[in-house]
Amino acid sequence: MGVGTGTIVGPSFSPLYAQIKGLLIASLQAGEWKAGEAIPSELDLAARFGVSQGTVRKAIDEMAADNLLVRRQGKGTFVATHAEQKVQYRFLRLMPDEGSGSLERQLLDCRRLRAPASVARQLQMRAGDQMVEVRRLLKAEGKPVVLDDICLPGDLFKGLTTERLNQYRGPFYGLFEAEFGVHMIRAQEKIRALPADAEAARLLQVPVGTPLLSVERLSFTYGDKPVELRRGLYHTASHFYRNELN
Repeated sequence: MGVGTGTIVGPSFSPLYAQIKGLLIASLQAGEWKAGEAIPSELDLAARFGVSQGTVRKAIDEMAADNLLVRRQGKGTFVATHAEQKVQYRFLRLMPDEGSGSLERQLLDCRRLRAPASVARQLQMRAGDQMVEVRRLLKAEGKPVVLDDICLPGDLFKGLTTERLNQYRGPFYGLFEAEFGVHMIRAQEKIRALPADAEAARLLQVPVGTPLLSVERLSFTYGDKPVELRRGLYHTASHFYRNELN
């Protein structure tokens, strides 16, 4: 059965809708449809791949559940974007005990350096490859609550500078997908409790030894490619880490 971006060969161990899902993800990975853009209608996609509209709908339903696509009633289906209000804080789970969850950021540093072996291994780079390291604070009502160290592959983020980060008002992930074509679609985290060392205590304005929540996040783009290693220290005296289990 011929298709627009490949060929479905049968018989196959995977259901037909799963094969269509794979082809749609490949199109996203190739940049055929950018973040925030509408994808073709189910009818058009069914004609393109030579399958039923129901098969396409099931593939899109799964991709919407995976937060790869967003359905908008009466408008169509769009590529998910972190610039969208409903989506932009999907990876930020720190919530205040009271009041709103909005946080302001303060950029501390953005520099290029050689990746140490521990970072290179997680980002599937070679030790010594160029990476970008970003350090920032997130503040609630002027008080620092998160210290983030963000490591990014240098080859994917050429041109990322302190000036560019300061100019962009939306979430970092929105900038990454809009200007660098890197879309974070899922992440895995390791969480543990740590006492604040001298540097973290100074930046978070807490006494040395204060209990902090350490959150190490590895974020992935299409094809399960790791593209960000983020190590955050969270001061949870007036905030909590929220997770929803489905």
